[in-house]
Amino acid sequence: MKNLDEKTKKLAVIAGLALLCLLSVTFLLKLFTASGMTSGTIAYLDGKKSTVLSLTAAATTSSAAITMIPGDIGTPIADKLADLSGYMLVVLCAIYLEKYIMAVIGKVSFGLLIPAAIVIWGFSYYTGKYPNLREISKKILTLCLVLSISVPISVLVSRTIEDTYENSIQETIDNAESSAQEIQENAGSQNIWDRFISTIEGGVSTVTQRFEGILNGFIEATAVLIVTACIIPVLVLIFMYWMIKLILGINSPMPRSLKQALERMSRQMPEQNQS
Repeated sequence: MKNLDEKTKKLAVIAGLALLCLLSVTFLLKLFTASGMTSGTIAYLDGKKSTVLSLTAAATTSSAAITMIPGDIGTPIADKLADLSGYMLVVLCAIYLEKYIMAVIGKVSFGLLIPAAIVIWGFSYYTGKYPNLREISKKILTLCLVLSISVPISVLVSRTIEDTYENSIQETIDNAESSAQEIQENAGSQNIWDRFISTIEGGVSTVTQRFEGILNGFIEATAVLIVTACIIPVLVLIFMYWMIKLILGINSPMPRSLKQALERMSRQMPEQNQS
């Protein structure tokens, strides 16, 4: 009788797991891949991509324009503006990575990996063997859940931060474009350039100071984009990983490479702020 009860219990658990598999490949798969579920996040990432491209173009144009100032007084600023394109490339790669995750993670997780993890767990439970398979299935489940919800949550947090700096970023782009156009229009001829400088109080130094202010605006905008596109998604990913790990009772240490990457990132941010 005891063996019969135990077998009945196992069959009931297997039936419940089969129901979860069916729920994953039907309702949850449809929910997490629906256009209404992902369109808002994709639209936000596309808007951020346009902002990054506009900032990169404005920084490049400003760098080229400031080199037209006589002498080498504007060269350091031009070099700094040119260097910002490297940081923008990192931000752009992070945005594309988030978009790709949003595009495929729902189908891969709820259509393949989560059902596979449930089957693996059910096999180990029913046979009473291979306890390591249960840990593997838990880790697969954790990975899928973390990737599925971390991007939308990080986008929500990033959007909240960017709303504060949205006007200043657009103002930086507009000021850089107008200043670069003004210099380019008046730097074609030395006589025209001299007359243009003579009409500005302070001459070349005033023009240089204007671009110094624009450079500061670019640095601030770049810092905001790095935080919202690179740092916040990583922090949200780690937080969700530990939360789900705690709920599922998975005893696995944080990957050493990830810990080292976070330590390097925390050291580099103060250095960038000081520069």
